[in-house]
Amino acid sequence: QVQLVESGGGLVQAGGSLRLSCAASGNIVSINTMDWHRQAPGKQRELVAAITSGGGTNYADSVKGRFTISMGNAKNTVYLQMNNLKPEDTAVYYCHADLVASYRGSWWGQGTQVTVSS
Repeated sequence: QVQLVESGGGLVQAGGSLRLSCAASGNIVSINTMDWHRQAPGKQRELVAAITSGGGTNYADSVKGRFTISMGNAKNTVYLQMNNLKPEDTAVYYCHADLVASYRGSWWGQGTQVTVSS
């Protein structure tokens, strides 16, 4: 059984910062990619940032230069450092992993709310 547990969401004023964490646990053999998605009310879920096990990263245009994704030394934890937050960043942020456990599959965390006030 694989679990992804997010933490670090909350309420922040515009211009502030938050750091999200996501820890993967269970009978994991290897992790291919971990990424963060977000879903605002009435909108589709969108990819925010992704990182491969080799350290390659990819960002949505809307967060480039403000958000940084990184992986922990143990390679089973991913972080999203969010700086200069804007009200339009308000959403539920979900961690996602493409990994191999008893089979290769796709797992999602439960989500963490980020609210940015103007």
